[in-house]
Amino acid sequence: MNFERTWLTPKATSPALQVLVNVGLWTLWLWLYRPIFNYLGVIFAREDFRTNQLVLIGALVLIALQVRQGNLRPRLHAAPHLYWPALSLALGGSALFLLSERTLDVNTLSASLFGLATYGLLGLWMEPRSWRDGLPAALLLIGALPFGEHMQTFIGYPARLLTAAIVREGWAALGASSIGLDTILVFENGVSQVDLPCSGVKSLWTGGLFFLAATWIERRPLSWRWVLSAVAFVLLLFAANVLRVGVLIGVGPVLGWPLLAQMLHVPLGVLGFVAACAAAALMLKAQPARPIVHLAAQNLPQPAALPVLLAGAFLGFSFLYVPRPQSPIILHAAQWQLPAGLRTTPLPLNPIEVEWLTRDVAESAIRERFEWGNLSGSFMIVTSQSWRAHHRPERCFEVFGLKVDDSRTYLMRTDFPLRAVTVSEASGARSLSAAYWFQSATRTTDDYAQRIWADVTPRPERWVLVSILFDDGQSLADPEAQTLVLALHEMIAERFSKGDWP
Repeated sequence: MNFERTWLTPKATSPALQVLVNVGLWTLWLWLYRPIFNYLGVIFAREDFRTNQLVLIGALVLIALQVRQGNLRPRLHAAPHLYWPALSLALGGSALFLLSERTLDVNTLSASLFGLATYGLLGLWMEPRSWRDGLPAALLLIGALPFGEHMQTFIGYPARLLTAAIVREGWAALGASSIGLDTILVFENGVSQVDLPCSGVKSLWTGGLFFLAATWIERRPLSWRWVLSAVAFVLLLFAANVLRVGVLIGVGPVLGWPLLAQMLHVPLGVLGFVAACAAAALMLKAQPARPIVHLAAQNLPQPAALPVLLAGAFLGFSFLYVPRPQSPIILHAAQWQLPAGLRTTPLPLNPIEVEWLTRDVAESAIRERFEWGNLSGSFMIVTSQSWRAHHRPERCFEVFGLKVDDSRTYLMRTDFPLRAVTVSEASGARSLSAAYWFQSATRTTDDYAQRIWADVTPRPERWVLVSILFDDGQSLADPEAQTLVLALHEMIAERFSKGDWP
C-alpha cells in the first residue's frame, strides 16, 4: 500500500525542484527532435520563405493575445498530469516521426509531427478544456510551414487535370470543342504567377490558415458541423478556381486575347478567394460558440512516476532514431557523351550540395560551365529514380541570390515542353534567362508535380533533370539556343535507349 502511494501519487516537491524536472523533460524532448531544427532555421530565416515567416508572426501574435487573456496558459511550473488524449498525441506523433525519418525523410512532414507531438506534450501541463480549444492555434502555427509548395506539388497536378477536364467539357458544351486538355494546362501555366497564394491549389493552404484562425478567434468547436463547413469551403475554393480557369481559357484560346487573359489572372484569383473566405466566415458565424468553461487540471491524476516514464520514453525514442540510409553519387561528366561542339569546364558541387543530393538518393549529378557558338552559361544534370533528388530550379536560383521574374511553359516541340525562366541579379543590373525540364525514357515534362506523380507506381522510372542558366537574357526562340536544348535532350534520350546506367 505504501508502495502504491509512492508510485501513483505525487510527493510534495519544492517549486524549484519541479521546475528543474520539467526543464529536464523538455530538454530531452528537444534533443529527440534535434534533426529538424536546421530545417526550421532555414524556413524561418531565408528570404524566399517570407510568406511563411509572416504567417508565423501572425500566428504568434494571436497566441500571445490569447495567453494574455488567460485562455491558453500552461502551468509549466507544476507537475505533469495524466491526460490520455494529450499523452497519446505526444507519444504517437513521436513514433510517426521516427518512422517518417527512417522511410520518407520529408522535412515538412517531420516538422508537422514535431509540432503536433509538442502540443500533445504541452497538454500534460494545461487544463484539458483549454488544450482542446487551443488545437486550432497549434494547427495554425504548424500551418506556417511551406505547405503551399507541397500542396502544389502533391495534389496540384491531379487537381489541375480535373480542373482542365471540367473546363474543357464546359467549353465543349458551349460549342468550343477544339480546346484540348493540353491546351488548357499549358495556357493556364503560362499566365500563372510564380507564387500567387490566391490562385489554384495554393489557395487551399492560404484558405486553410484563414479558416483555422477564424475558428479559434470565434471559439467554434471542432465538431462535425465544423468539418462540413471546412469541406464546403474547399469545394468553394475549387469552384472559384474552375471559374477562373474557364474565364481565362475563354478570353485567351477561344477569343484570342492572351494579353487580356494574363491581366485578368490576378484579379480573378483574388475575387474568387475573397468570396470563398466570406462564405466560410458566414458558415462559422452560424455555428454556436464554445462557452469558456475550464476543467481544473488538478482534478486529473498526477502520478509520481509520470516524469520518470516520460524521460524514459524520450530517451528510448532518441536511441531508436535512425535516419534514412544514403548512397554515394557519381560527380563526373564522363558518363555523358556530350554533344559535339559543346565546350565544357567542370563547376564542382560544394560539400553542402553533395550532402543534400546524397541524402535525397541522387544517382549522379554534374554541373558544367559551357560555350556553344555565341552562347555561354552553365548547366546541371541530376539523375535519380526518386523524385526527392529533383527539385524546382527556381528555388536554387533564389538561393544563389537571383530573383525569379517569370516562369512559364515553352513548347520546344509538341512532345517536349520545358520551363522558361527569367531571373535578375539582386542589384537589378542584369537580366538572365534559364530553362529546365524533367526527362524519362518515355516522356518529357516541365511540371514538377507530374515528375513526382510518376513515382507513384510499383516500379518507378529513372528520370533526369536538366537545368540551364544562360549568361544573358537569351530567348529560347533563338536557333542556337534551340539547337543546344535539343542536343542535350537527344543526348539523354540516347542514354535511355542504351540503358547502360551505373
